[in-house]
Amino acid sequence: MNELRSFIDLLSIDKLNGVKLFALLELFQSAEAIKNTDRHEIAKTTGIEIANCIKNLKLDDTLEKKYRIAEKLLIKAIPYYSPQYPAWLKTIEHFPPVLFMRGEIKDTDHNSIAVIGTRGATVYGKQIADIFTSDFIKAGITIVSGMARGIDTVAHTSALRNNGRTIAVLGCGIDICYPPENQKLMERIIKSGAVISEFGISTPPHAQNFPKRNRIVSGLARAVVAVEAKEKSGVMNTVQWALNQNRDVFAIPGNIFSKASSGTNRLIKDGAIPVTSSQDVLEYLGLNPDKNKKEPLTIDIKLDPDHEPIWQELSLEPIYLDSIAERLDRPTSSILQILLELEMKGLVKQLPGMMFVRSFEQQ
Repeated sequence: MNELRSFIDLLSIDKLNGVKLFALLELFQSAEAIKNTDRHEIAKTTGIEIANCIKNLKLDDTLEKKYRIAEKLLIKAIPYYSPQYPAWLKTIEHFPPVLFMRGEIKDTDHNSIAVIGTRGATVYGKQIADIFTSDFIKAGITIVSGMARGIDTVAHTSALRNNGRTIAVLGCGIDICYPPENQKLMERIIKSGAVISEFGISTPPHAQNFPKRNRIVSGLARAVVAVEAKEKSGVMNTVQWALNQNRDVFAIPGNIFSKASSGTNRLIKDGAIPVTSSQDVLEYLGLNPDKNKKEPLTIDIKLDPDHEPIWQELSLEPIYLDSIAERLDRPTSSILQILLELEMKGLVKQLPGMMFVRSFEQQ
């Protein structure tokens, strides 16, 4: 507990960045030892201003509150020299000198893939993320993502639904759930993986934190799969980190008219590996996928003759009920009845505005 509190203290000093903290830990071997070292010895590494900040640290209400939070939430401080620190993360440049963690990272999590994408995901993107993640989990892969809205949330949720492991990397303090609507998801991740952050307890989700966070998302994974992304986005930033870290980057082709796919289509033009199935990724990485497994974007079902024409009008792109009726020259009432029957079977999903898409929940 003393070491945890010492790290909480040190990360409360704004000017003590990761590089200087790492240098201090290399020299003095622990956070507690740093606090107990003579200021002039500290100053040789950090300069006198930061040394004074460290030596002048006093227990106050803010630090007391952080201690209580750490104790209540069972937060652990995992420095880079700890056996609990993921060894493969230390292969990247500027790895975080300490991680705050809830849950547990296992050695088997080295076999991991980052599934990332835009917050404003389309139905197509969410379906793809769900299918790919499900297949990765079945192949024994741990899923890494950033717990953001959209694709990240789908990736974590799909991993948990398939009884797999997943790791969420936060751009804020580990005691803060961002976005707040993912609180229940966060608690589930802690039980079946880990939630980690390099930021001090109670650090708000400032915009500048997320590009820094992204290097950990890619650094924890063997490869990155970009599902959907705009041309200027956090996804593109994560991909750049991945390339710098010699991680493989895969991208899902998307509609050329969709802004949500403009970034991933650009990545493919710039050299990312285009994939249309999870099998493509697993084979490329040599993860011994099932050669006989069918492609995830197809579904083999038997439909009643009057259901088949309607099914053929559906895809992963939303379509209005009226559009189906117009194409088939049939009353909307009869088509709606069939769509609802298909929805009951888990084959169709209804969206707001009387729009429908195929659903692959039974695949």
